[in-house]
Amino acid sequence: MLSHIALSVTAYSLFTLAAIQATLLYFQNRQLKRNYNSLLVRNLPPLQTMESLLFEMVWAGVVMLILAIATGALFVQDLFAQDLAHKTVFSMLSLLVFVALLIGRYTRGWRGLTASRWTLAGCALLMLAFYGSKFVLELLFQKGA
Repeated sequence: MLSHIALSVTAYSLFTLAAIQATLLYFQNRQLKRNYNSLLVRNLPPLQTMESLLFEMVWAGVVMLILAIATGALFVQDLFAQDLAHKTVFSMLSLLVFVALLIGRYTRGWRGLTASRWTLAGCALLMLAFYGSKFVLELLFQKGA
């Protein structure tokens, strides 16, 4: 169980960093297209470096998330009795979004704004997997604190 927790926290951390990176990439791309030479644009690495770093984080996060899901599956006996349905569905959806992003990157050349949007969408789903399930269980169903 400890390995599942460690892998999950690592995956979540990597995707949080990827979301921050995607946000920076979005603003940097937008300012460059508007020919606005702000302090942000001058102090960030080149756009290509920022994109490469984003996709490296997404790759590492996908690997960690797959391992976290695989190790978590070892401990599931009844998905609904253990109140894991929300967490599992949103984790799998976020994994699908990130895998689709990586496939789109290599088959269609997705970059910049598209990559930022997909990354942020995947991170939002992953955040719902954890906080959304906590919200549903604790506030709506009044289970455990």
